[in-house]
Amino acid sequence: MSLKESLEPIFNRLPAVASPEGHVHFKNKLMWTLGILVLYFALANVPLFGLSADSIDLFESYRAFFAGASGSLILLGIGPIVTASIVLQLLVGADVIKLDMSNPADQAFFQGAQKFMVFVMIVLEALPQIAGGFIQPDLGLAATLGVGAGIITLIIFIQICIGGVLVLFMDEVVSKWGIGSGVGLFIVAGVSQQIVTGLFNWTADSAGMPTGFFPKWVHIITDVVPNVGVGYFLSGEGIMFTLINGGILALVSTVVIFLLVVYVESTRIEIPLAHSSVRGARGKFPVKLIYASVLPMILVRALQANIQMIGLLLSSRGITFLGEFSGSNPINGIMYYLAPIHSPYDWIPSLVRQSFSSYGAPVPAIWQIGLHVFTDALFLIGGGIIFALFWIETTGMGAKPTAQKIFNSGMQIPGFRRNIGSIEKVMIRYIPKVTVIGGAFIGLLTLIASLLGTLGGAGGTGLLLTVSIVYRLYEDIASEQMMEMHPMMRSFFGQ
Repeated sequence: MSLKESLEPIFNRLPAVASPEGHVHFKNKLMWTLGILVLYFALANVPLFGLSADSIDLFESYRAFFAGASGSLILLGIGPIVTASIVLQLLVGADVIKLDMSNPADQAFFQGAQKFMVFVMIVLEALPQIAGGFIQPDLGLAATLGVGAGIITLIIFIQICIGGVLVLFMDEVVSKWGIGSGVGLFIVAGVSQQIVTGLFNWTADSAGMPTGFFPKWVHIITDVVPNVGVGYFLSGEGIMFTLINGGILALVSTVVIFLLVVYVESTRIEIPLAHSSVRGARGKFPVKLIYASVLPMILVRALQANIQMIGLLLSSRGITFLGEFSGSNPINGIMYYLAPIHSPYDWIPSLVRQSFSSYGAPVPAIWQIGLHVFTDALFLIGGGIIFALFWIETTGMGAKPTAQKIFNSGMQIPGFRRNIGSIEKVMIRYIPKVTVIGGAFIGLLTLIASLLGTLGGAGGTGLLLTVSIVYRLYEDIASEQMMEMHPMMRSFFGQ
């Protein structure tokens, strides 16, 4: 018996959300989606019982696309789901696990393996944070309850695992009963909250200025301008203050990235289709420039996040050959170069100097900052291409599965024989090439957004993901409404 045959019964017994037996009406899908969104926000505001205020969130810098919330029941967010996807896509892509993703049985095995891997990753991501001392129990609470710190730690661990499992099943509910995916929905919710906070938050930062863009400018106009004079803002230092501290650069970057992603999402190659038996029935198959969507960027950033977590855990144990950390920020060694760029404070020399001075660490040289930016660019562009190719193969968006879907829907490409091979040849001309170009382009766009910064500290990756997911959610809603009006369209979309 092969390993696959041995594992298949285990995967089939894993708990799962039941699939709908028939078509789920649009209104019901919308209600399920909104219900899960409300539940997500509710869980994000449920604090972990027994958690000390001295705890450190290892993934604080990655919250924009890991979703979840620091110190809450869903502390891990979508991290385990994304990490499990990375591991399996690499194993399948390297042919360590031999699967034909056009085969429904192999697709079912892949999904079962991914769910099993998520359960494993929930434990593997929670345990090191607790064992490494980053998540700490409240000793005062332990003394009040008359129990040891170990009991409180165990309770925290169980809560984190329960939260991770809830996120997994919430994602499954949205995928089967709602619109889009739960992963995308949670990212949009988290990033949107950060952007709104970045616009209107009155809480003061370390410099004593309001965090939100509009309150910040009220403060600048009423307090800063009378003290320093208007002429200050025309000097080099004043211009830098306006762009960075005033949030102008972040605002412009957010708006430009939003418009660029919407434009790129609408850029596509349309392959003409005609129905083989219904004369005059024609259509088009769109191959978008961002064919694999921007979700592979989550995989790239998640890979970097896990690398940083390994370095941080080693550093906390006194093993510093990979680099040292100040809090969760790498300050030297290979971990500094492998860390993602989040804002201008990571690459503009004067701002980097400010950051490292606050850490009490030696300031990197110009060439070290340049190498840091180059490494992140390599991760984003190269990783964007690799994970985009893996993504379309493991999600059934490759040339062969797409050709099969078109053939099964009764459509064909005009001027070609009606068989799967002919359709596949045409798809091979476009899909792999567009996937590579789109993966590289979205990686470059993510890099630019990360260098310039965004409102609310959402980060370039988080902003790109949010805009793209919202755009595709709009398209999903439009297609759902179309299927409600024209039930025959369901066969083409596989509903």
